[in-house]
Amino acid sequence: MHSSVPASLPSRRGLLRAALGAAAVAPLAATPAHAADAYDTLRPKWRDLLLGVNVVPTAEPFASKLAALGATARDLRAAMAPASGSLWPDLPYADPEPDTDAESYTYSGNLNTSYNRLRTLTEAYAQPGTGLTGDTALRTEILAGLDHLHDQAYNASQARYGNWYSWQIGVPQALLDIDVLLYEHLGTARIAEHCAAVDHFVPDSAVANYTGTSTGANRVDLCRVLALRGVVGKSPAKLALARDALSPVFPYVTSGDGLYADGSFVQHTYVPYAGSYGAVMLGGLSMLFALLKGSTWEVTDSGRQVVLDSVEKAYAPFLFNGLAMDAVSGRAISRGVQKSDTRGVRQDDHLRGHSIIACVALLAQSASAAEKARWEGMVKGWIARDYYSPLLASPALGVSALARLKAVDGGTAAASPEANGHRLFPGMDRSVHRRAGWAAALSMASNRITYYENGNGENLRAWHSGSGMLYWWGDDFANGQYSDHFWPTVDPYRLPGTTASRKPLADGEGGVWGAARPDVRWVGGTTDGTYAAVGQYLKGLSSTLLAKKSWFFLDDAVVCLGSGIHGRDGTGVESVVENRNLGETGVHAFTVDGAAQSAALGWSATLTGARWAHLAGHAGYVFPGGATSLKATRVARTGAWSDVNKGAVTDPFTRRYLTLWFDHGTDPTWATYAYVLMPGATQAETSARAADTNWLGVLANTNEHQGVRVPALGLTGINFWLPGTVGDVTAGAPASVLIRESGATATICVSGPLRDGATIDLTWSRPVPAVRSKDATVQVVSTGAELRLRITPGTLAATHKAVVDLA
Repeated sequence: MHSSVPASLPSRRGLLRAALGAAAVAPLAATPAHAADAYDTLRPKWRDLLLGVNVVPTAEPFASKLAALGATARDLRAAMAPASGSLWPDLPYADPEPDTDAESYTYSGNLNTSYNRLRTLTEAYAQPGTGLTGDTALRTEILAGLDHLHDQAYNASQARYGNWYSWQIGVPQALLDIDVLLYEHLGTARIAEHCAAVDHFVPDSAVANYTGTSTGANRVDLCRVLALRGVVGKSPAKLALARDALSPVFPYVTSGDGLYADGSFVQHTYVPYAGSYGAVMLGGLSMLFALLKGSTWEVTDSGRQVVLDSVEKAYAPFLFNGLAMDAVSGRAISRGVQKSDTRGVRQDDHLRGHSIIACVALLAQSASAAEKARWEGMVKGWIARDYYSPLLASPALGVSALARLKAVDGGTAAASPEANGHRLFPGMDRSVHRRAGWAAALSMASNRITYYENGNGENLRAWHSGSGMLYWWGDDFANGQYSDHFWPTVDPYRLPGTTASRKPLADGEGGVWGAARPDVRWVGGTTDGTYAAVGQYLKGLSSTLLAKKSWFFLDDAVVCLGSGIHGRDGTGVESVVENRNLGETGVHAFTVDGAAQSAALGWSATLTGARWAHLAGHAGYVFPGGATSLKATRVARTGAWSDVNKGAVTDPFTRRYLTLWFDHGTDPTWATYAYVLMPGATQAETSARAADTNWLGVLANTNEHQGVRVPALGLTGINFWLPGTVGDVTAGAPASVLIRESGATATICVSGPLRDGATIDLTWSRPVPAVRSKDATVQVVSTGAELRLRITPGTLAATHKAVVDLA
C-alpha cells in the first residue's frame, strides 16, 4: 500500500490533515446522509454509463475484460510511488520551465495520464470481477493519489502549462468520473476542492464563444466537464450551462468545424475527422443525452435532430464491417501502439470503428423508435461481419460499451447488410463507394481541406494521403489492409491511388494542424447515388507537381484517369496503381497478361504494354490500350510506429508489399495514365474485361477534360476542367457531369466543383422530347433535337439532377 506524501502546495484539506495528525491518514468520512435530490439520481445514471448494466462478471465477454482490467490496475498500483512532481515515476508532471513548448506538452500530458491511471484503478475498484472490487486499501490509495495530484498540480492556484486539452478536458473528465464512482467516500472538503479546481481551469467563459478550442468535439467535451461538475457539486447553473452550451454544436455549418448538410464532419478547420474527433463528439453527446434524459436539464433543443441524423449521414458511410475508414481519422491513423498504453493495444481502423458503433448503440436510447430499430439493425450487422477484429472482444471497448453491444446483439433487431451506393462529401473532399462485395474511399485536398494533419508529433509522414489516395476493402477479405501496421511500413511516397513527386519531404512537412493545403478549387464530383464521377486538380505538397485526376466509380470497378502530370522538382513523379499490404509472410500470386511473375522478395519488373494484371486474393487491374511506363515490385519494408508518431513505441515491424505504379520519369511534361481497378475480381474476370475492348471508351484524357463511356451501364462521366465539348456533351463552364441512360429515360447529374456559383450551361446532343423532373436549380432552356440545360450550382458543389425522356 502506498501512503500519501506531504503536499508541496498546501490546501485547506492538507492543513486539516496536519491538524488532525494520525487520523488524517485515513480517507475522509463519507458524505453525510441527506434527502435524495436530482443529483442523487444523476450520479447513479452516470455510474451506470461508465460501468455498464446487466454485466455478468463470470460470463464473456465480461470475464476476460474484467480480469484484464484487474491485472492492469494491479500493475499500476504496484508502480504508483508518490513523490514531488510525480505520482508514477515514469510520468513526471512538474514542469521546470512551464510554457507551451513540446516539453511542456509532455509534462501536461503526463498529468493527464496520471489522472487517467487513477481512473483505471477506480474502475477496477468499482467493477465486479476484477479481483480488486471494493478493496478498501486500494480506495485509500486512490484517494491519497487524488490528494497528491490536487495539492501539487491540479488545484485552483495552479497556472496551466503545455497542452490546454489536458487541463480543460483530459484531467477534469477523469477526475469527475472518479468523483462519481467514489462520491460516498470523498467528503465535502475534497468535493469542494475538486470543484474549485475544475472551475479554475474550466470557467463558464470556456463556452462563452463558439470559436477556437471550443467548437465541435472539443465543445462537447467541455460540456461534459461542466455537466459532471454540476452533478458532483450539485450546481443547477453548471448543468444548465452545459446543456445550453451544446446548442452551437447542432446547426449545420458550411465551413470550418462541425457537421455539414452533406454528411461531412470537419475539426481543426481543415481536417475530415468523423473517425476521431467526430467519434468523440458523438460519444460525448450520446452520454450527455442519456444522462440528462428525463431530468430538469434534458437536451430538448430541436437541433439535436442534426446529431441523430448524423448517424446515417456522417458516420455509417465510413463504417465498413466494423472498421472506421482512415480517410476520416486525421492524425489518429498514426497512433499504433502508444508508449503510454500499458496494455500494448494497437489503435487501428477497426478499433476506432468499434468505438463509434458503441456510441451508436448508446445514442439509440435517445432516438425515436424508428431510428432505434434501424440503428440496432446496423449495429447487429457490424457485429456479425467484423471477422478481422470481433466487436464483442474489442480491446478498444470497456465493459459498459460491451454490455450495450451485447444487449443489441441479443435483441430482436434483424442484422442489416452493408449499404450499396455512392456518397460524395464535398464539405471535406471525400468520397465513398459501396458495391456488392467491396467498398472504397477516396481522399483529396483543396484550398478548403488539408493534404493531411500532423501535430503533437503525430502523423508525420502522411504527406500524400490527400493526393488522391484510394482505399478499398473486400466484403470478406483484406479487412486488415490498413490495420496491420500499414502506416509505419508503407512507402509514404507510394500511397495507393496517389500521384506524387519523389522529392524528399521532412517529417511534418507543410506545418501542423492542417496548415498544408493546395491552392486549388476544382476538387469534387457528381453522383446519382449509385455511380459517380469525381475529380481532383492536384498540386503537390511543397512541390511543383501538377496533375488532373479523375475516378469513375462503377458496379465492379473504378476507372482511374490521370493527365496534365507535370513537375520540375528534379525528381521522379509516380502514379501509384496499387501498394498492397501482404502481411508478414504474403506470397500472393501476381500475374500479368496470363504470365505468373516471381513471388520472391526484391523482384521488380517493367511491364511495358501490359493489358492486365491480377493479384491473387485482392484485385484485378486493366490497362486500356496497354500500359506505358508501368512498373511493379515486391518488397519487405520495416518501420516503427515511432517513425510516424513520436508518442508511439519503437518496436520494428516488417510487412510485405506488392507495388504497381506508373513511372512518369524525372520532371515529366503533361504525362498521362489510365487503369481500371477491379476489387475482388478473379484472374479470369480480369482477363475477360481486358479483352472486351467495347466495355470502356475513354472519351478524353487531357489537361482540359477527362471522360469515359461505359455502354453496358448506359453511363457517361466527364470532368470538365475547362469549358468544352467531350463526345456529345458540351459544358459552358467547369463542371462534373454524369449521365446514366436506362430504357426510355436518362438521369443527368451536374455539379460545379469550383464553388464559385457560376452558371453552367450544358448541352447534350441527343434527341430529348421532354424533361420529366428536375431540381429547382436546373432550368430547361430547350428540348427536341438536343437538350440544353442551365444549372445554377451554388457554392457547395452539390449534385443537381434532371430526369429526361429519350427519343
